Amino acid sequence: MLPLLRCVPRALGSAVAGLRAAAPFPPLRPLLQPAPRPCARPFGLLSVRSGSARLPSLLRPRRPCSCGCGALHTEGDKAFVEFLSDEIKEEKKIQKHKSLPKMSGGWELEVNGTEAKLVRNVAGEKITVTFNINNSIPPTYDGEEAPSQGQKVEEQEPELTSTPNFVVEVIKSGGKKTLVLDCHYPEDEVGQEEEDESDIFSIREVSFQSTGESEWKDTNYTLNTDSLDWALYDHLMDFLADRGVDNTFADELVELSTALEHQEYITFLEDLRGFVKSQ
Repeated sequence: MLPLLRCVPRALGSAVAGLRAAAPFPPLRPLLQPAPRPCARPFGLLSVRSGSARLPSLLRPRRPCSCGCGALHTEGDKAFVEFLSDEIKEEKKIQKHKSLPKMSGGWELEVNGTEAKLVRNVAGEKITVTFNINNSIPPTYDGEEAPSQGQKVEEQEPELTSTPNFVVEVIKSGGKKTLVLDCHYPEDEVGQEEEDESDIFSIREVSFQSTGESEWKDTNYTLNTDSLDWALYDHLMDFLADRGVDNTFADELVELSTALEHQEYITFLEDLRGFVKSQ
């Protein structure tokens, strides 16, 4: 009996081998993949509710523009244009300077977009002050006091003041080097009523650059005033004051920069309105 049982696996193995040679089995992976099923609903109508004939906004055909310009006009664009028109009117109402204020001390002003340059010549020296109004308004904080009852919101809105960083360049007649002083308005000094001896601006860095070269070279030594001796720092501030860059100049620079920033802001709103309107 035992020899007979041993022959059964061999017989089965020979039969299976013969079947494989006659008709090979398909690969295993295609058998494990689910059979594709046709989509029950069209792809574009998946967001349409049952029983509703309304098409999604992306599939809804656009009506031709009534003005004939062929541009895209929506109700949101129309509301946006109306808002911008009201905003421009309000900004023009509170605009203090219709034209840019002048600086005292014989400074000549050159404006190129958001960048302004003040030039002054004194006893064979050329002093140039350059600043840019972009990102010159300090951020407002939420910790300010809320408006009291019966008081208008407009009266509580803080006046936006532009306090840009500015660079002072001093060039001596025939000199090969230019003294460059990077200045800024410390946040704790702006808008504070301090004594006359206190400076409302500070020197951040001092360096020399080659005269006539417009590109800044990082390979030149730059002196940071954070670790500077106070006596040397005071002499640098006196050096600027003797050339007209003092507290009076800094106050007038804030007024000029604020007027220029407000002027550019109104121009930006007008350009934005024209862009949205597309006419």
